Amino acid sequence: MVRILALGGDGIGPEILKHGLNLANKIAQFAKIHIKWEYGLLHGASYDKHGTFCTTKVLDQARASDAILVGAVGGPKWDNIEMPGGPECQDGLMFLRHHLQTYLGLRPAWSFDCLLQKTPFRAEIVTQTDILILREMCGGAMFAKERGQRITSNGRQGYDLTAYNEEEITRFAIGGFELARKRCQKLVSCDKSNVMHSYKLWREIVTEVSKSYLDVDFENMFADNFGYQMIMRPKDFDVVLCCNQLGDIFSDLTGAFSASLGMLPSACLASNPSAEPSFGIYESTSGSAPDIAGKGIANPIGTILAVGMMFEYTFKRPDLNSMIRSAVEKALNDGIRTQDIGGSATSQEMADAIETRLIK
Repeated sequence: MVRILALGGDGIGPEILKHGLNLANKIAQFAKIHIKWEYGLLHGASYDKHGTFCTTKVLDQARASDAILVGAVGGPKWDNIEMPGGPECQDGLMFLRHHLQTYLGLRPAWSFDCLLQKTPFRAEIVTQTDILILREMCGGAMFAKERGQRITSNGRQGYDLTAYNEEEITRFAIGGFELARKRCQKLVSCDKSNVMHSYKLWREIVTEVSKSYLDVDFENMFADNFGYQMIMRPKDFDVVLCCNQLGDIFSDLTGAFSASLGMLPSACLASNPSAEPSFGIYESTSGSAPDIAGKGIANPIGTILAVGMMFEYTFKRPDLNSMIRSAVEKALNDGIRTQDIGGSATSQEMADAIETRLIK
C-alpha cells in the first residue's frame, strides 16, 4: 500500500487535481498498486478556514505520506497577507518544501509535434525539444532569512540576502548529474558568478561535482546568455541546473515550447532519484488561474503528467509514466484539446480522452 496526500489548493487547483486522482486510480488498478488517499487544505483554502497557509495537521499528514499531489495554490486574495515567521510561512507550498526538504525541483518541458503551430516559435526551432530545468527549491533568495524593508537616507530600501551553503549546492548538483547521466549526458549550470559571490561558490562547487561525472558533457553558462541561447536553440539543451530564483523564471519560459504552462508537470524531490524511491511533491506548473476557476475549461494535462512523474520517481515505475505520456500524446494527436492550446474540449473531455487511451 502507498499513501498519497491530495491537496487541491486554490483556483483551478481542486478541478485539475480531481482529474489527476481519477487517472492515478485507474493506473493503480491496472498496476495492482493499492493507494490510500488522504486529503487536506493548502494555502488560500487553508488560510480562509484556519488562518494559516498550512496547518500542523497537514504537515503531519505530509510526513506520513509517500507522496503529495497538489492542484495549484495562490491568488490575488492572499498575495499581501503577512504571516509571523520566516519566508516559508508566507506560502503553504513553500512551507511544505521547507519542512520536508524537497530540494530537487524537476521542471520538464517537451515540444508536441501536433502543437508546434500553437507555440510562438517557428516549427524547426522548437521541434524535438526535451529539456529538464532543475530548480533548487529550499535555499537562495526565496528562503532568505535576512530580508525586509527599511528607511535609509535615500528613502525606502528593500533587501533579500541570497545565500547558499556547500551542502545545499552539492546535494542539488549530484541530483542533477545523476539525472543527466540517465538522459542525454548533457548538463548546463546557470549562474551570475561574474557579479555575485553566492554564484561564485555555486560555480565552484558544481564544477567540483562535475569531476565525478566525466561521462556527462558539462558546461557553465551565465544566466543571461543561457536564457538567450535556450530561446534560440532549445533542442540543444538537456538538463539545466538553476538556483531557486533563476529556476522559477526559466522553467516558466519553457512553457512556450509546449504551447501552454497547463501542459507541464513538476516534481520536488527530497532525495537523489537515482539512488532510491524519492518522497516528492507533484503538481502542474499552470498556476491557480482564478480567472477560469469553476468554468470547467482548465487544462488537466500538467496534473496528469505530474501523476506520471509520481509513479516514476516515488514508486519507481517509469513504465507507468511512459504509459501516461503516450496516452496524452495520442489524445492530442486525435485533435482533442482544451482552449489554452487551441481547442474547445472541457477539462473533463480532455481527461476522459486521455483515460480511454491509457491501455490501448
